[in-house]
Amino acid sequence: MADKSLNRDTSALDPTPWDHRWGFRDTRLIVHPDQTVEMTGTRYNLCGYRMPYLIPFVNHELDVTIDFSSVRPLTAEPRITPAGRNDAFLTALAASLRPEQFSSDDRERLLHSHGQTTTEEVSRVLYENLDRCVDLVVWPESDADCQAIVTLADEHGVCLIPFGGGTNVSSALLVPLGETRMVVSVDTRRMNRILSIDRSNLTATVQAGITGAELEDALAKEGLTCGHEPDSSELSTLGGWIATNASGMKKNRYGNIEDLVENVTLVTPAGTIEQRYSSPRQSPGIQLQKALFGSEGNLGLITRAVVHVHALPEIKKYGSVIFSDWRTGVLFMETLNRTGATPASIRLVDNLQFRLGQALKAAPSSNAQVLKSRVEQVFVTRIKGFDPHSMVAATIVYEGSAAEVDLQEKVVAATAKKYGGVQGGAGNGERGYMLTYAIAYLRDFLADYYIIGETYETTVPWDKIHDVCAAVERVANAEHERLGFPGRPFTTPRVTQMYHSGVCIYFTHGLYHRGISDGDAKFAEMERNIRAAIMDAGGSISHHHGVGKLRKYFVDRVATPETTEATRALKKAVDPKNVFAVGNNIFAS
Repeated sequence: MADKSLNRDTSALDPTPWDHRWGFRDTRLIVHPDQTVEMTGTRYNLCGYRMPYLIPFVNHELDVTIDFSSVRPLTAEPRITPAGRNDAFLTALAASLRPEQFSSDDRERLLHSHGQTTTEEVSRVLYENLDRCVDLVVWPESDADCQAIVTLADEHGVCLIPFGGGTNVSSALLVPLGETRMVVSVDTRRMNRILSIDRSNLTATVQAGITGAELEDALAKEGLTCGHEPDSSELSTLGGWIATNASGMKKNRYGNIEDLVENVTLVTPAGTIEQRYSSPRQSPGIQLQKALFGSEGNLGLITRAVVHVHALPEIKKYGSVIFSDWRTGVLFMETLNRTGATPASIRLVDNLQFRLGQALKAAPSSNAQVLKSRVEQVFVTRIKGFDPHSMVAATIVYEGSAAEVDLQEKVVAATAKKYGGVQGGAGNGERGYMLTYAIAYLRDFLADYYIIGETYETTVPWDKIHDVCAAVERVANAEHERLGFPGRPFTTPRVTQMYHSGVCIYFTHGLYHRGISDGDAKFAEMERNIRAAIMDAGGSISHHHGVGKLRKYFVDRVATPETTEATRALKKAVDPKNVFAVGNNIFAS
């Protein structure tokens, strides 16, 4: 891959994804008899060594003693609901596509019936059962295929659900329970080509089913990058990014998805929606294109987009800075943001997440490493006076020309010094960045031992950051006690993106639920109450995950009734028969 934060040689890696779980089959976390944990494979820099501190950390922070010899039993044979049939549609589809482009195979149907939401999707399919599966999966390979599928579905009364990488965490792919028509999952991942590159204007026309990894691989061969790197970039697709209004870890340099895309092609039952030409910016009146960002599959099928590309950066470096506490770290971030010299990525993790990162390290393998570790600890804790249970860290990625990176490093150092920050080094910066890729694997590993984990992201004004963080901790603790969960909850925030007027805060929340009746359902109830607390304290409904069906309870807090009706009118204009009845966002009710 072009991004050196991932494994540098991908040729020997197994690209096969896990069924239902997150990530790839060559990577998982395992427990050894001595209670050390190891991430298998070579895909990430967390792979290939034993972690002796992780299990003690988990037990301590959750205030429980987990039996890692007792695995939560999987569903012996997942129930797959009978496949509905629309014979007229199937006959017409067979005349339009090749046989290998559609399937009613039960395994494929189940895989395409959910995303990665913990309680409503992953836990249900692994440990219980989904309520409804799609009836057919189709794999278009061109715009013409997409147009044929949409036209036939419209003619024959079939429901379509767009499917990209299957990485969403908003229950967006669940089949609406009231849907009585045949439901077809439209998997776009065979539409994964770069159709053209305009080197003069640094744009590329790209099929919407390409994953972030595929896009970066292909562009790197041309000396280019797109730079959009969400946590899910290895698996998520360009079309999915647009449909959810996604954000990437390096948005400071490359922008969010709405900044990167100049044109989108959407196939709807009423016809194709797109601009007749791309341009850097224009003022042609009301632009329907803007409505496609965050459309969440409700309006049609995204088939291609024109995106910005950039020359591969001359320099890529990592860095990190340690601060005495969360409030000081936030002040540093705000001050740095005002300088206008922010690195490609800079993220602030709180103390709990900082210590989680330490728990994922290997034991020192030599006396020299032990000595180095002790010297560093003495400097930070005794000389600088930092408390190990309050210090926080900012992890940094610098990208650009040598001059740009040099300037950014100097500005970061000067700003950090102002707030008493201690440079933590490039190695810790890279490890912190890579933790993003490990957290989802960690979720699935811990789920087998009755630990539920989920993430909540929100956009927060600068002056509401501490209010929102306090609200999450307060409600998580209160709900934990009210619902009778053992131990205590794990709640930790990190600031992942910065803006002129605020930030994105990304919360990780987990708890132990063995012995609790309907633990997953109670956790989902807790999640809704935490989301309400976030919004009450000044946070948004979402920063980049979208609404889907998971957050449908809060849609009326976002837009006026008139705005909702205008959106419904748009839906009726482009999809009058509700072919795209995925039921997300305002259409979830």
